[in-house]
Amino acid sequence: MTFKEKVNQLLTESLQEKQSIFLIDLTITESFKIIVTLDGDNGVVLQDCIDISRAIENNLDREEQDFSLEVASAGVSSPLKHFRQYKKNIGRTLSVKTNNETIEAVLTSIIEDKIVLEWEAREPKKIGKGKETVQKRVEIPYNEIKEAIVIITF
Repeated sequence: MTFKEKVNQLLTESLQEKQSIFLIDLTITESFKIIVTLDGDNGVVLQDCIDISRAIENNLDREEQDFSLEVASAGVSSPLKHFRQYKKNIGRTLSVKTNNETIEAVLTSIIEDKIVLEWEAREPKKIGKGKETVQKRVEIPYNEIKEAIVIITF
């Protein structure tokens, strides 16, 4: 079993014990630096990172292979990569890039393999002068999303 396979197996086993936590990214560099990025349905607390780190570190032998380990939660400005991240961000404003456009709108729901975004826009009136506020809604298939980031407002 290679080093990467061993780390992946240990990570998978430790995540099975914490069903609300899921893996966003696992990177092992040439110098054997292990970088684990996690997220959770209810967020990730420090203890979750500590538990996952211990589960990996305590089962690897530094005599066999020297390594460094970093376990962290996905940052606020990190792009959404996992479908479960969309579910936990329903009701928040997202900036979503597709091949054709970038939309900044509220994620209102998820339908099968699509996300639903809604927003208000000012458009010229159909009859007469001036503008009117209209409700916009778009469904974007998950596989067409190039990048989606949660917009934090204060």
